[in-house]
Amino acid sequence: MPGENLSRDEARERAALLSVEGYDVSLDLRSAVGDADGEPRTFRSVTTIRFRCNEPGASSFADLIAPSVTAVSLNGKDLDPSEVFDGTRIALEDLAAENELVVDAQCAYSRTGEGLHRFVDPEDGEVYLYTQYEPADSRRVFANFEQPDLKAPFRFEVRAPEGWTAWSNGAGELTDGVWKFAETKPISTYITCVVAGPYHYVTDSYSRTFADGTTLEIPLGAMCRKGLAPHFDADDVFLVTKQGLDFFHENFDYPYPFGKYDQAFVPEYNLGAMENPGLVTFREEYIFRGKVTQASYEARANVILHEMAHMWFGDLVTMAWWDDLWLKESFADFMGTFGNVGATRFKDAWITFANRRKAWAYRADQLPSTHPITADIRDLQDAKLNFDGITYAKGASVLKQLVAYVGQDAFLEGARRYFKRHAYGNTRLGDLLSVLGETSGRDMTAWSRSWLQTAGVNALTPQVLLEDSRVAELAVLQEAAESHPELRPHRVAVGLYRLTEGGALERYARVETDVEGPRTVVADLAGAEAPDLVLVNDDDLTYCKIRFDAASLDTLREHLGGLTDPLARALCWSALWNMTRDALLPARDFIALVLRFASRESDIGVLQMLHAWTHTALDRYAAPGWRATGGALLAEGALRQLRAADAGGEHQLAWARFFASTASAEPDLALLKDLLDGTTSIEGLEVDQELRWAFLGPLAAHGVADESVIAAELARDDTASGKRHQVRCLAARPSAAVKAQAWAQVVESDTLSNALVEATIAGFDQPSQRELTAPYAEKYFAAIDRLWQERSIQIGMDIVSGLFPALQDRPETLAATDAWLAAHEEAAPALRRLVLEARDDLARALRAQERDAQAG
Repeated sequence: MPGENLSRDEARERAALLSVEGYDVSLDLRSAVGDADGEPRTFRSVTTIRFRCNEPGASSFADLIAPSVTAVSLNGKDLDPSEVFDGTRIALEDLAAENELVVDAQCAYSRTGEGLHRFVDPEDGEVYLYTQYEPADSRRVFANFEQPDLKAPFRFEVRAPEGWTAWSNGAGELTDGVWKFAETKPISTYITCVVAGPYHYVTDSYSRTFADGTTLEIPLGAMCRKGLAPHFDADDVFLVTKQGLDFFHENFDYPYPFGKYDQAFVPEYNLGAMENPGLVTFREEYIFRGKVTQASYEARANVILHEMAHMWFGDLVTMAWWDDLWLKESFADFMGTFGNVGATRFKDAWITFANRRKAWAYRADQLPSTHPITADIRDLQDAKLNFDGITYAKGASVLKQLVAYVGQDAFLEGARRYFKRHAYGNTRLGDLLSVLGETSGRDMTAWSRSWLQTAGVNALTPQVLLEDSRVAELAVLQEAAESHPELRPHRVAVGLYRLTEGGALERYARVETDVEGPRTVVADLAGAEAPDLVLVNDDDLTYCKIRFDAASLDTLREHLGGLTDPLARALCWSALWNMTRDALLPARDFIALVLRFASRESDIGVLQMLHAWTHTALDRYAAPGWRATGGALLAEGALRQLRAADAGGEHQLAWARFFASTASAEPDLALLKDLLDGTTSIEGLEVDQELRWAFLGPLAAHGVADESVIAAELARDDTASGKRHQVRCLAARPSAAVKAQAWAQVVESDTLSNALVEATIAGFDQPSQRELTAPYAEKYFAAIDRLWQERSIQIGMDIVSGLFPALQDRPETLAATDAWLAAHEEAAPALRRLVLEARDDLARALRAQERDAQAG
């Protein structure tokens, strides 16, 4: 990674000096197939950049990360590559007012998902290529000015192996063996894209007639590897796509500006998806090889709409620098759910948002690395790490609060003006606040200062005084952490709930109010009947941690399952989980609530989130001496619910997966083995290939399934997905030799692809194998500084976060972490951030374990 960074100051200086007229990029990808001439395998990249310089005679640089450069010419003059290219930058001296730079380079195919990724399908030997650039990896494919505010039109052409198809942002045509693509509108380098290979490709079309009588026609395409074609439900992808295009056209009043709309589901993808205009890329796991719950389909629809919203927020109008990354990501995250509810069959998507998406934000906002939504991004490494729960989920939560504050109509009208005013340009925070101020009539400065420019999450707690079984006074108390003491204005709904004779917990009063300062009296609730439960952020209007008064908490302990409103129930679960993380509620109490009430949870997404939280509660937050008891209770409860669930239903599937993940006792493991072998069955439960791997994982981790069993399963599922599962299962086996091999494959070698690094790490660290992996804590701290310097930032992030000895949850590990931090004050800030975050999670776990032990 040394030399690959770009600072904000350098980018500002270059943007003030240069403006780009256009790019012509020619890629020869025929080397993707056949034997390689050497390592790394490379392809030819020839780039012509036409650009202006505001100060003739000045110097600047272009970006390129490549093994070698064959030729460089500037304004017709040949330059010596050995003199002007240092491996990451091309020096440009004595620039003219108008310039033409031509760079002929040998660029490397990627195994890490950064740049031009090359994947060989183990099922049929076919090769598939795709690009992924954000924030700054297009320079691994062609020479450019790699920063978002130097937009330009692009013309790509691709020479591909015979029989392949190539795609890019613009429409393509094969002419004389070369794929030539239409020139794009002015866009940033990081959203250019090329996909090439023998992909399975399906087409459709979208048409919309506007009020003025004009018609917009958008060709639609969707693609995946041939091996996934039997599982590809392209009709549903196109359905959501068309619903989204209708929804955004109705609300944005700006026609989709990028011609066609292709969506590529690609292998070994690091992200969820990427908003390349005209050619959106997704991780292929969104094509479901087995039965999944509706929560998975909802999540895919959300991602489709999130990326589609980026066509306007991010592609049409782009942040000037990564400080304002939220200008695209927060809006897209909000619009994904807003569009899901408004346009698709997933009408309860706000429940998922409240329960799942916000959990990501709450965690991120309590880490030592938390930052304002408008962050201070000094360089590209900072930018890479800021694709986090603050920029996405907290930003979207704050926008949801903003809609409640200014009104939906004013919010959407502000978006419309923003698009029209800044189309194909770059913006900063003030540009958006300006239009929102115009449309809402409100002063956005104070709101921005509180919500966008400060960090931390507030906690809201009800304070209830009763007289004669009625509310004498109800107040909302607001608190903030000492590290981030900001108290914010919150638009909230306060709901009062009471128990019915039938045991239901139903709302009988609701008041919206503005909470400001440490204590706000809700005058409109004075005189109401005494509640059994007070919910201070009912309907999830604001971003906060919900707390309960003592009476409300007692009610939830006995009657949580009686809450009839699914959103209110999800909010209470989320609040209880935050209390567990904050060591206010013992982990065993949270687990007891799940065991008692999760069976009554109707929302499948909430149920699956509860299962995930319960694992964390047991593995990280429960007192060590109680873990075995808690694990047995969970496995027993999961099996009970698996047998009781409706045969063939999605709740049955969720409980089956949860049971497998909790199984450790011999009878439970024997049941999993029998289900795999087909010697026993549970009515309605189809053990498809994905579920087989889910059952095999714990069998491998507990030593029941050896290498031969795992090999037999791979032979049954000899696919790319099967290979990832096999690697994970192999690394999960309870053997010192296995752990040593897995560690060496990830830490001492860089031959594994990004997907297999991820799978190996996932198998390596098992909660039941703390003693086996204990020796690697010391090795981790000895290795990470070197790894950060040697590996790409994506792989570096995966290893530093994934192999942190989190399960060595003892004070000694905390001390070792502090010692490393003290000894490495000059380490890369991004590396220190990752270690600091892991340290904070470990310290939180130790506090929670101490609280749980007190409950014993």
